[in-house]
Amino acid sequence: MSTLNPMGQGGPPADPIIDDPKRRRAIMLAVCIALMAVIAAVSGLNVAQPQMALALDGSQGDVLWIINIYAITLAALLLPLGAVGDRWGRKPVLLVGLVLFGVANVASGLAGSVPVMLGARLLAGVGAAMIMPVTLSVITSAFPAEERSKAIGIWTGVAGGGGILGMFLSALLVDVLDWRWLFVLPVVLVIVAALLSLRAIPNSREHSAHRFDLGGAVLAAVAVVGLILFLHKGPVVGWTAPVTLAGLVAGVAASIGFAVWELRHPAPLLDIRLFAKRSLTSGSVTLLVWFGVQAGVFVVLFPFFQAVLGWSGLMATLGLMPMAVLMMASSALAAQLSRRIGQRLTMALGMLLGGSGLALMSTLVSVDAGYMGVLPGMIAMGLGMGLSMAPSTEAITSSLPRDRQGVASALNDVTREFGTSLGVALLGAMFTAGYGSAIAGRLAGVPADVAAEVSKGIAGALDLASDPTSAALLRSAREAFIEAWQQAMWAGVVVMALLLVFVLLRGPRPQEALA
Repeated sequence: MSTLNPMGQGGPPADPIIDDPKRRRAIMLAVCIALMAVIAAVSGLNVAQPQMALALDGSQGDVLWIINIYAITLAALLLPLGAVGDRWGRKPVLLVGLVLFGVANVASGLAGSVPVMLGARLLAGVGAAMIMPVTLSVITSAFPAEERSKAIGIWTGVAGGGGILGMFLSALLVDVLDWRWLFVLPVVLVIVAALLSLRAIPNSREHSAHRFDLGGAVLAAVAVVGLILFLHKGPVVGWTAPVTLAGLVAGVAASIGFAVWELRHPAPLLDIRLFAKRSLTSGSVTLLVWFGVQAGVFVVLFPFFQAVLGWSGLMATLGLMPMAVLMMASSALAAQLSRRIGQRLTMALGMLLGGSGLALMSTLVSVDAGYMGVLPGMIAMGLGMGLSMAPSTEAITSSLPRDRQGVASALNDVTREFGTSLGVALLGAMFTAGYGSAIAGRLAGVPADVAAEVSKGIAGALDLASDPTSAALLRSAREAFIEAWQQAMWAGVVVMALLLVFVLLRGPRPQEALA
Protein backbone atom coordinates (compact mmCIF):
# COMPACT_ATOMS: atom_id res chain seq x y z
CA MET A 1 0.00 0.00 0.00
CA SER A 2 1.23 3.51 -0.72
CA THR A 3 2.21 5.55 2.29
CA LEU A 4 2.21 9.22 3.08
CA ASN A 5 5.70 10.69 3.26
CA PRO A 6 5.70 13.49 5.84
CA MET A 7 9.41 14.15 5.33
CA GLY A 8 9.02 14.63 1.58
CA GLN A 9 10.99 11.51 0.56
CA GLY A 10 9.54 10.13 -2.65
CA GLY A 11 7.35 13.19 -3.20
CA PRO A 12 6.38 16.55 -1.76
CA PRO A 13 5.15 16.70 1.84
CA ALA A 14 1.49 16.51 2.68
CA ASP A 15 -0.30 19.57 3.94
CA PRO A 16 -0.03 19.84 7.73
CA ILE A 17 -2.80 19.55 10.27
CA ILE A 18 -4.84 22.78 10.41
CA ASP A 19 -4.25 24.43 13.81
CA ASP A 20 -6.26 27.61 13.19
CA PRO A 21 -9.74 27.15 14.81
CA LYS A 22 -11.28 29.80 12.56
CA ARG A 23 -10.10 28.03 9.42
CA ARG A 24 -11.30 24.68 10.77
CA ARG A 25 -14.77 26.16 11.27
CA ALA A 26 -14.73 27.42 7.67
CA ILE A 27 -13.66 23.95 6.46
CA MET A 28 -16.44 22.34 8.50
CA LEU A 29 -19.03 24.72 7.07
CA ALA A 30 -17.82 24.16 3.50
CA VAL A 31 -17.88 20.35 3.64
CA CYS A 32 -21.25 20.23 5.45
CA ILE A 33 -22.89 22.49 2.85
CA ALA A 34 -21.42 20.39 0.03
CA LEU A 35 -22.54 17.20 1.75
CA MET A 36 -26.04 18.56 2.29
CA ALA A 37 -26.37 19.24 -1.45
CA VAL A 38 -25.41 15.65 -2.29
CA ILE A 39 -27.58 14.00 0.38
CA ALA A 40 -30.64 16.13 -0.34
CA ALA A 41 -30.44 15.19 -4.02
CA VAL A 42 -30.84 11.50 -3.14
CA SER A 43 -34.31 11.89 -1.61
CA GLY A 44 -35.53 15.19 -3.07
CA LEU A 45 -37.15 13.89 -6.25
CA ASN A 46 -39.23 11.31 -4.39
CA VAL A 47 -41.76 14.00 -3.45
CA ALA A 48 -42.27 15.11 -7.08
CA GLN A 49 -42.78 11.85 -8.96
CA PRO A 50 -46.28 12.57 -10.37
CA GLN A 51 -45.44 16.13 -11.47
CA MET A 52 -42.17 15.03 -13.06
CA ALA A 53 -43.78 12.16 -14.98
CA LEU A 54 -46.41 14.53 -16.38
CA ALA A 55 -43.96 17.27 -17.36
CA LEU A 56 -41.50 14.89 -19.05
CA ASP A 57 -44.18 12.66 -20.59
CA GLY A 58 -42.60 9.67 -18.85
CA SER A 59 -43.89 6.47 -17.29
CA GLN A 60 -43.56 5.51 -13.64
CA GLY A 61 -40.67 3.28 -14.67
CA ASP A 62 -38.94 6.25 -16.29
CA VAL A 63 -39.34 8.30 -13.13
CA LEU A 64 -37.90 5.52 -10.97
CA TRP A 65 -34.88 5.31 -13.24
CA ILE A 66 -34.43 9.09 -13.03
CA ILE A 67 -34.35 8.76 -9.24
CA ASN A 68 -32.27 5.58 -9.07
CA ILE A 69 -29.63 6.39 -11.69
CA TYR A 70 -28.25 9.12 -9.44
CA ALA A 71 -27.96 6.82 -6.41
CA ILE A 72 -26.49 3.94 -8.45
CA THR A 73 -23.89 6.15 -10.17
CA LEU A 74 -22.95 7.71 -6.84
CA ALA A 75 -22.49 4.35 -5.14
CA ALA A 76 -20.58 2.79 -8.07
CA LEU A 77 -17.97 5.57 -8.29
CA LEU A 78 -17.41 6.33 -4.61
CA LEU A 79 -14.41 4.03 -4.09
CA PRO A 80 -12.58 4.87 -7.35
CA LEU A 81 -13.12 8.61 -7.05
CA GLY A 82 -12.31 8.56 -3.34
CA ALA A 83 -8.92 7.10 -4.28
CA VAL A 84 -8.55 9.69 -7.05
CA GLY A 85 -9.03 12.42 -4.45
CA ASP A 86 -6.22 10.92 -2.35
CA ARG A 87 -3.87 10.90 -5.33
CA TRP A 88 -4.73 14.03 -7.30
CA GLY A 89 -5.52 16.25 -4.36
CA ARG A 90 -8.72 16.51 -2.36
CA LYS A 91 -9.33 20.20 -3.03
CA PRO A 92 -9.27 20.07 -6.88
CA VAL A 93 -11.36 16.90 -6.93
CA LEU A 94 -13.92 18.55 -4.63
CA LEU A 95 -14.07 21.69 -6.75
CA VAL A 96 -14.42 19.74 -10.02
CA GLY A 97 -17.13 17.66 -8.41
CA LEU A 98 -19.00 20.77 -7.27
CA VAL A 99 -18.85 22.22 -10.80
CA LEU A 100 -20.13 18.99 -12.38
CA PHE A 101 -22.85 18.68 -9.76
CA GLY A 102 -23.96 22.28 -10.24
CA VAL A 103 -24.05 22.01 -14.04
CA ALA A 104 -25.97 18.73 -13.81
CA ASN A 105 -28.61 20.28 -11.56
CA VAL A 106 -29.04 23.23 -13.90
CA ALA A 107 -29.50 20.77 -16.79
CA SER A 108 -31.99 18.77 -14.69
CA GLY A 109 -34.04 21.86 -13.95
CA LEU A 110 -34.22 22.73 -17.64
CA ALA A 111 -34.71 19.17 -18.97
CA GLY A 112 -37.68 18.72 -21.28
CA SER A 113 -37.48 14.98 -21.89
CA VAL A 114 -36.67 11.76 -20.08
CA PRO A 115 -33.33 11.09 -21.91
CA VAL A 116 -32.03 14.57 -21.07
CA MET A 117 -33.06 14.17 -17.45
CA LEU A 118 -31.41 10.75 -17.23
CA GLY A 119 -28.16 12.14 -18.62
CA ALA A 120 -28.23 15.08 -16.24
CA ARG A 121 -28.89 12.86 -13.23
CA LEU A 122 -26.07 10.51 -14.25
CA LEU A 123 -23.69 13.49 -14.44
CA ALA A 124 -24.94 14.62 -11.04
CA GLY A 125 -24.07 11.17 -9.65
CA VAL A 126 -20.51 11.49 -10.99
CA GLY A 127 -20.12 14.90 -9.38
CA ALA A 128 -21.60 13.66 -6.11
CA ALA A 129 -19.17 10.72 -6.05
CA MET A 130 -16.30 13.21 -6.29
CA ILE A 131 -17.75 15.41 -3.54
CA MET A 132 -18.93 12.99 -0.87
CA PRO A 133 -15.69 11.11 0.02
CA VAL A 134 -13.69 14.34 0.04
CA THR A 135 -16.02 16.03 2.52
CA LEU A 136 -15.07 13.42 5.14
CA SER A 137 -11.45 12.80 4.13
CA VAL A 138 -10.68 16.52 4.44
CA ILE A 139 -11.84 16.38 8.06
CA THR A 140 -9.93 13.21 8.94
CA SER A 141 -6.70 14.36 7.26
CA ALA A 142 -6.68 18.04 8.30
CA PHE A 143 -8.22 18.14 11.79
CA PRO A 144 -6.09 17.45 14.90
CA ALA A 145 -6.88 14.28 16.83
CA GLU A 146 -8.57 16.13 19.70
CA GLU A 147 -11.02 17.84 17.31
CA ARG A 148 -11.51 15.02 14.81
CA SER A 149 -14.16 13.03 16.70
CA LYS A 150 -16.38 16.07 17.22
CA ALA A 151 -16.05 17.08 13.55
CA ILE A 152 -16.86 13.54 12.37
CA GLY A 153 -19.93 13.60 14.62
CA ILE A 154 -21.16 16.80 12.96
CA TRP A 155 -20.49 15.33 9.50
CA THR A 156 -22.38 12.15 10.45
CA GLY A 157 -25.35 14.17 11.70
CA VAL A 158 -25.56 16.06 8.40
CA ALA A 159 -25.14 12.84 6.39
CA GLY A 160 -27.89 11.10 8.33
CA GLY A 161 -30.32 13.95 8.89
CA GLY A 162 -29.70 15.69 5.59
CA GLY A 163 -31.96 13.32 3.70
CA ILE A 164 -34.95 14.17 5.90
CA LEU A 165 -34.20 17.89 5.74
CA GLY A 166 -33.87 17.58 1.97
CA MET A 167 -37.25 15.85 1.71
CA PHE A 168 -38.89 18.58 3.78
CA LEU A 169 -37.42 21.43 1.73
CA SER A 170 -38.26 19.58 -1.49
CA ALA A 171 -41.87 19.04 -0.44
CA LEU A 172 -42.11 22.71 0.50
CA LEU A 173 -40.78 23.81 -2.89
CA VAL A 174 -43.13 21.46 -4.76
CA ASP A 175 -46.16 22.63 -2.78
CA VAL A 176 -45.37 26.36 -2.91
CA LEU A 177 -43.63 26.73 -6.29
CA ASP A 178 -42.91 24.00 -8.88
CA TRP A 179 -40.99 20.71 -9.01
CA ARG A 180 -38.25 22.27 -11.16
CA TRP A 181 -37.32 24.48 -8.20
CA LEU A 182 -36.00 21.31 -6.55
CA PHE A 183 -32.79 21.82 -8.53
CA VAL A 184 -32.29 25.44 -7.49
CA LEU A 185 -31.41 24.60 -3.89
CA PRO A 186 -28.49 22.25 -4.79
CA VAL A 187 -27.09 24.88 -7.17
CA VAL A 188 -27.16 27.53 -4.43
CA LEU A 189 -25.52 25.14 -1.95
CA VAL A 190 -22.85 24.22 -4.50
CA ILE A 191 -21.96 27.87 -5.16
CA VAL A 192 -21.63 28.63 -1.44
CA ALA A 193 -19.60 25.44 -0.81
CA ALA A 194 -17.27 26.21 -3.74
CA LEU A 195 -16.55 29.75 -2.53
CA LEU A 196 -15.83 28.53 0.99
CA SER A 197 -13.70 25.63 -0.28
CA LEU A 198 -11.53 27.89 -2.43
CA ARG A 199 -10.60 29.91 0.64
CA ALA A 200 -10.42 27.35 3.43
CA ILE A 201 -9.87 23.74 2.33
CA PRO A 202 -6.26 22.50 2.11
CA ASN A 203 -5.10 20.41 -0.85
CA SER A 204 -3.96 17.32 1.01
CA ARG A 205 -2.94 14.32 -1.10
CA GLU A 206 -0.89 11.11 -1.07
CA HIS A 207 2.21 10.32 -3.10
CA SER A 208 2.62 6.82 -4.47
CA ALA A 209 5.29 5.12 -6.53
CA HIS A 210 2.68 2.74 -7.93
CA ARG A 211 0.10 3.25 -10.65
CA PHE A 212 -3.55 3.79 -9.85
CA ASP A 213 -5.40 0.49 -9.28
CA LEU A 214 -7.59 0.71 -12.38
CA GLY A 215 -8.51 -2.98 -12.31
CA GLY A 216 -9.71 -2.71 -8.73
CA ALA A 217 -11.67 0.43 -9.55
CA VAL A 218 -13.51 -1.27 -12.44
CA LEU A 219 -14.26 -4.41 -10.43
CA ALA A 220 -15.50 -2.33 -7.48
CA ALA A 221 -17.84 -0.34 -9.73
CA VAL A 222 -19.26 -3.50 -11.37
CA ALA A 223 -19.75 -5.16 -7.97
CA VAL A 224 -21.60 -2.18 -6.52
CA VAL A 225 -23.82 -1.67 -9.59
CA GLY A 226 -24.67 -5.38 -9.78
CA LEU A 227 -25.58 -5.81 -6.13
CA ILE A 228 -27.55 -2.56 -5.87
CA LEU A 229 -29.39 -3.37 -9.10
CA PHE A 230 -30.27 -6.76 -7.57
CA LEU A 231 -31.62 -5.08 -4.42
CA HIS A 232 -33.53 -2.40 -6.35
CA LYS A 233 -35.07 -4.72 -8.93
CA GLY A 234 -35.91 -7.68 -6.70
CA PRO A 235 -38.93 -6.14 -4.92
CA VAL A 236 -40.22 -4.61 -8.18
CA VAL A 237 -39.93 -7.31 -10.85
CA GLY A 238 -39.31 -10.37 -8.65
CA TRP A 239 -36.23 -11.95 -7.10
CA THR A 240 -36.02 -14.61 -9.83
CA ALA A 241 -36.49 -12.26 -12.79
CA PRO A 242 -33.63 -12.37 -15.35
CA VAL A 243 -32.50 -8.78 -14.70
CA THR A 244 -32.49 -9.37 -10.94
CA LEU A 245 -30.47 -12.58 -11.20
CA ALA A 246 -28.10 -10.95 -13.69
CA GLY A 247 -27.41 -8.18 -11.19
CA LEU A 248 -26.77 -10.73 -8.44
CA VAL A 249 -24.42 -12.85 -10.57
CA ALA A 250 -22.48 -9.83 -11.83
CA GLY A 251 -22.25 -8.32 -8.34
CA VAL A 252 -21.07 -11.51 -6.62
CA ALA A 253 -18.59 -12.40 -9.40
CA ALA A 254 -17.11 -8.89 -9.43
CA SER A 255 -16.92 -8.86 -5.61
CA ILE A 256 -14.93 -12.12 -5.59
CA GLY A 257 -12.74 -10.84 -8.43
CA PHE A 258 -12.17 -7.58 -6.54
CA ALA A 259 -11.07 -9.40 -3.37
CA VAL A 260 -8.64 -11.65 -5.29
CA TRP A 261 -7.25 -8.72 -7.30
CA GLU A 262 -6.74 -6.49 -4.27
CA LEU A 263 -4.88 -9.22 -2.35
CA ARG A 264 -2.36 -9.48 -5.20
CA HIS A 265 -2.00 -5.82 -6.17
CA PRO A 266 1.08 -3.94 -4.85
CA ALA A 267 -0.97 -0.77 -4.21
CA PRO A 268 -4.59 -1.93 -3.81
CA LEU A 269 -7.53 0.43 -4.01
CA LEU A 270 -8.74 -1.09 -0.73
CA ASP A 271 -6.50 -3.44 1.24
CA ILE A 272 -8.84 -6.34 2.08
CA ARG A 273 -6.52 -7.39 4.92
CA LEU A 274 -7.57 -4.36 6.91
CA PHE A 275 -10.96 -5.98 7.54
CA ALA A 276 -9.17 -8.13 10.11
CA LYS A 277 -9.25 -5.00 12.27
CA ARG A 278 -12.21 -5.04 14.62
CA SER A 279 -12.76 -1.29 14.25
CA LEU A 280 -13.16 -1.46 10.46
CA THR A 281 -15.39 -4.54 10.49
CA SER A 282 -17.63 -3.47 13.37
CA GLY A 283 -17.93 0.08 12.06
CA SER A 284 -18.91 -1.11 8.59
CA VAL A 285 -21.42 -3.68 9.85
CA THR A 286 -22.98 -1.14 12.22
CA LEU A 287 -23.50 1.44 9.47
CA LEU A 288 -24.82 -1.21 7.08
CA VAL A 289 -27.43 -2.40 9.58
CA TRP A 290 -28.36 1.05 10.88
CA PHE A 291 -28.96 2.52 7.45
CA GLY A 292 -30.88 -0.58 6.47
CA VAL A 293 -33.15 -0.27 9.50
CA GLN A 294 -33.55 3.48 9.00
CA ALA A 295 -34.51 3.03 5.34
CA GLY A 296 -36.92 0.24 6.24
CA VAL A 297 -38.58 2.45 8.85
CA PHE A 298 -38.97 5.29 6.37
CA VAL A 299 -40.55 2.92 3.84
CA VAL A 300 -43.34 2.41 6.38
CA LEU A 301 -43.35 5.69 8.30
CA PHE A 302 -43.85 8.07 5.39
CA PRO A 303 -46.94 6.25 3.97
CA PHE A 304 -48.23 5.86 7.56
CA PHE A 305 -48.42 9.64 7.85
CA GLN A 306 -50.16 9.97 4.50
CA ALA A 307 -52.35 6.87 4.26
CA VAL A 308 -53.28 6.29 7.91
CA LEU A 309 -53.14 9.81 9.35
CA GLY A 310 -54.21 11.53 6.11
CA TRP A 311 -51.34 14.05 6.08
CA SER A 312 -49.99 15.85 3.03
CA GLY A 313 -46.50 15.16 1.73
CA LEU A 314 -45.22 18.35 3.35
CA MET A 315 -46.76 17.46 6.72
CA ALA A 316 -45.36 13.94 6.47
CA THR A 317 -41.81 15.19 5.99
CA LEU A 318 -42.33 17.66 8.84
CA GLY A 319 -43.41 14.73 11.02
CA LEU A 320 -40.00 13.10 10.44
CA MET A 321 -38.08 16.17 11.61
CA PRO A 322 -37.81 15.23 15.33
CA MET A 323 -35.86 12.12 14.33
CA ALA A 324 -33.53 14.13 12.08
CA VAL A 325 -32.91 16.89 14.62
CA LEU A 326 -32.22 14.47 17.48
CA MET A 327 -29.93 12.40 15.29
CA MET A 328 -27.87 15.45 14.37
CA ALA A 329 -27.70 16.55 18.03
CA SER A 330 -26.69 13.12 19.36
CA SER A 331 -24.08 12.72 16.58
CA ALA A 332 -22.37 15.87 17.81
CA LEU A 333 -22.47 14.61 21.43
CA ALA A 334 -21.24 11.11 20.58
CA ALA A 335 -17.60 12.23 20.53
CA GLN A 336 -17.72 13.35 24.17
CA LEU A 337 -19.44 10.14 25.23
CA SER A 338 -16.91 8.01 23.30
CA ARG A 339 -14.04 9.69 25.13
CA ARG A 340 -15.62 8.73 28.45
CA ILE A 341 -16.87 5.19 27.87
CA GLY A 342 -15.22 4.23 24.57
CA GLN A 343 -16.47 3.74 21.01
CA ARG A 344 -17.75 0.21 21.58
CA LEU A 345 -20.05 1.09 24.49
CA THR A 346 -21.23 4.28 22.81
CA MET A 347 -22.18 2.31 19.70
CA ALA A 348 -23.88 -0.31 21.90
CA LEU A 349 -25.88 2.35 23.75
CA GLY A 350 -27.10 3.71 20.42
CA MET A 351 -28.21 0.25 19.34
CA LEU A 352 -30.04 -0.26 22.62
CA LEU A 353 -31.90 3.02 22.08
CA GLY A 354 -32.60 2.14 18.45
CA GLY A 355 -34.00 -1.27 19.30
CA SER A 356 -36.11 0.30 22.06
CA GLY A 357 -37.42 2.85 19.57
CA LEU A 358 -38.50 0.12 17.16
CA ALA A 359 -40.19 -1.77 20.01
CA LEU A 360 -42.01 1.40 21.10
CA MET A 361 -43.23 2.00 17.56
CA SER A 362 -44.53 -1.54 17.30
CA THR A 363 -46.19 -1.43 20.72
CA LEU A 364 -47.77 2.04 20.69
CA VAL A 365 -48.80 2.44 17.04
CA SER A 366 -52.49 2.11 16.18
CA VAL A 367 -55.04 3.63 13.83
CA ASP A 368 -56.42 5.83 16.62
CA ALA A 369 -53.18 6.73 18.45
CA GLY A 370 -52.13 9.18 15.73
CA TYR A 371 -48.75 10.87 15.74
CA MET A 372 -48.21 10.30 19.46
CA GLY A 373 -48.22 6.56 18.80
CA VAL A 374 -44.94 6.85 16.85
CA LEU A 375 -43.26 9.93 18.35
CA PRO A 376 -41.65 8.20 21.40
CA GLY A 377 -40.15 5.56 19.13
CA MET A 378 -38.89 8.19 16.70
CA ILE A 379 -37.20 10.07 19.56
CA ALA A 380 -35.39 6.94 20.75
CA MET A 381 -34.44 6.05 17.15
CA GLY A 382 -33.04 9.52 16.45
CA LEU A 383 -30.90 9.50 19.59
CA GLY A 384 -29.71 5.95 18.91
CA MET A 385 -28.76 6.64 15.30
CA GLY A 386 -26.50 9.54 16.22
CA LEU A 387 -24.79 7.70 19.08
CA SER A 388 -24.06 4.63 16.91
CA MET A 389 -23.29 6.17 13.53
CA ALA A 390 -20.76 8.82 14.58
CA PRO A 391 -18.33 6.45 16.37
CA SER A 392 -18.86 3.85 13.62
CA THR A 393 -17.77 6.38 11.01
CA GLU A 394 -14.72 7.27 13.09
CA ALA A 395 -13.93 3.58 13.57
CA ILE A 396 -13.84 3.13 9.78
CA THR A 397 -11.76 6.21 8.99
CA SER A 398 -9.29 5.55 11.83
CA SER A 399 -8.66 2.04 10.48
CA LEU A 400 -6.97 3.31 7.31
CA PRO A 401 -3.81 5.46 7.15
CA ARG A 402 -4.07 9.21 6.78
CA ASP A 403 -3.00 9.06 3.13
CA ARG A 404 -5.93 6.71 2.31
CA GLN A 405 -8.68 8.77 3.89
CA GLY A 406 -10.47 9.27 0.57
CA VAL A 407 -10.83 5.50 0.27
CA ALA A 408 -11.85 5.22 3.94
CA SER A 409 -14.50 7.89 3.45
CA ALA A 410 -15.73 6.23 0.27
CA LEU A 411 -15.98 2.86 2.02
CA ASN A 412 -18.05 4.54 4.72
CA ASP A 413 -20.35 6.02 2.06
CA VAL A 414 -20.68 2.78 0.06
CA THR A 415 -21.67 0.95 3.24
CA ARG A 416 -24.43 3.51 3.79
CA GLU A 417 -25.72 3.07 0.24
CA PHE A 418 -25.76 -0.71 0.53
CA GLY A 419 -27.50 -0.54 3.88
CA THR A 420 -30.21 1.73 2.49
CA SER A 421 -30.82 -0.52 -0.51
CA LEU A 422 -30.84 -3.62 1.68
CA GLY A 423 -33.30 -2.12 4.16
CA VAL A 424 -35.73 -0.96 1.47
CA ALA A 425 -35.57 -4.34 -0.26
CA LEU A 426 -35.89 -6.64 2.76
CA LEU A 427 -37.99 -4.71 5.28
CA GLY A 428 -40.07 -3.29 2.43
CA ALA A 429 -40.73 -6.80 1.12
CA MET A 430 -41.56 -8.03 4.62
CA PHE A 431 -44.01 -5.18 5.13
CA THR A 432 -45.68 -5.78 1.76
CA ALA A 433 -46.11 -9.48 2.49
CA GLY A 434 -47.42 -8.68 5.96
CA TYR A 435 -50.00 -6.28 4.58
CA GLY A 436 -51.19 -8.80 2.01
CA SER A 437 -51.61 -11.47 4.66
CA ALA A 438 -53.35 -9.11 7.11
CA ILE A 439 -55.81 -7.64 4.60
CA ALA A 440 -56.75 -11.06 3.18
CA GLY A 441 -58.58 -11.98 6.37
CA ARG A 442 -60.56 -8.73 6.31
CA LEU A 443 -62.01 -8.96 2.81
CA ALA A 444 -64.81 -11.48 3.38
CA GLY A 445 -67.88 -10.47 1.35
CA VAL A 446 -66.02 -7.75 -0.57
CA PRO A 447 -66.46 -7.84 -4.39
CA ALA A 448 -63.53 -9.53 -6.11
CA ASP A 449 -62.47 -6.47 -8.14
CA VAL A 450 -62.51 -4.25 -5.05
CA ALA A 451 -60.65 -6.85 -2.98
CA ALA A 452 -57.98 -7.16 -5.66
CA GLU A 453 -57.41 -3.40 -5.69
CA VAL A 454 -57.22 -3.12 -1.90
CA SER A 455 -54.89 -6.12 -1.67
CA LYS A 456 -52.27 -4.30 -3.75
CA GLY A 457 -51.72 -1.78 -0.97
CA ILE A 458 -53.42 0.80 1.17
CA ALA A 459 -53.37 3.25 -1.74
CA GLY A 460 -56.05 1.09 -3.36
CA ALA A 461 -58.33 1.59 -0.37
CA LEU A 462 -57.67 5.35 -0.40
CA ASP A 463 -58.84 5.49 -4.01
CA LEU A 464 -62.22 4.25 -2.81
CA ALA A 465 -62.45 6.72 0.06
CA SER A 466 -64.85 9.02 -1.80
CA ASP A 467 -67.46 6.27 -1.67
CA PRO A 468 -69.35 6.55 1.66
CA THR A 469 -69.81 2.78 1.78
CA SER A 470 -66.05 2.23 1.75
CA ALA A 471 -65.41 3.64 5.26
CA ALA A 472 -65.30 0.17 6.83
CA LEU A 473 -63.02 -1.10 4.07
CA LEU A 474 -60.65 1.83 4.55
CA ARG A 475 -60.58 1.14 8.29
CA SER A 476 -59.71 -2.49 7.58
CA ALA A 477 -56.90 -1.47 5.23
CA ARG A 478 -55.47 0.87 7.85
CA GLU A 479 -55.61 -1.85 10.49
CA ALA A 480 -53.84 -4.25 8.11
CA PHE A 481 -51.22 -1.58 7.49
CA ILE A 482 -50.62 -1.28 11.25
CA GLU A 483 -50.38 -5.06 11.65
CA ALA A 484 -47.79 -5.26 8.87
CA TRP A 485 -45.96 -2.29 10.43
CA GLN A 486 -45.71 -4.14 13.75
CA GLN A 487 -44.28 -7.25 12.13
CA ALA A 488 -41.64 -5.22 10.28
CA MET A 489 -40.68 -3.27 13.42
CA TRP A 490 -40.29 -6.44 15.51
CA ALA A 491 -38.06 -7.84 12.78
CA GLY A 492 -35.99 -4.66 13.13
CA VAL A 493 -35.78 -5.22 16.91
CA VAL A 494 -34.33 -8.68 16.32
CA VAL A 495 -31.77 -7.30 13.86
CA MET A 496 -30.72 -4.56 16.30
CA ALA A 497 -30.40 -7.10 19.12
CA LEU A 498 -28.09 -9.26 16.99
CA LEU A 499 -26.05 -6.18 16.06
CA LEU A 500 -25.78 -5.23 19.74
CA VAL A 501 -24.37 -8.66 20.63
CA PHE A 502 -21.94 -8.48 17.68
CA VAL A 503 -20.59 -5.06 18.68
CA LEU A 504 -20.25 -6.00 22.35
CA LEU A 505 -18.20 -9.04 21.32
CA ARG A 506 -16.33 -7.65 18.29
CA GLY A 507 -16.54 -3.87 18.64
CA PRO A 508 -13.53 -1.54 18.41
CA ARG A 509 -10.82 -2.02 20.98
CA PRO A 510 -9.72 1.08 22.89
CA GLN A 511 -7.18 3.03 20.83
CA GLU A 512 -6.88 0.33 18.15
CA ALA A 513 -3.83 1.38 16.18
CA LEU A 514 -3.30 1.41 12.45
CA ALA A 515 -1.74 -1.73 11.03
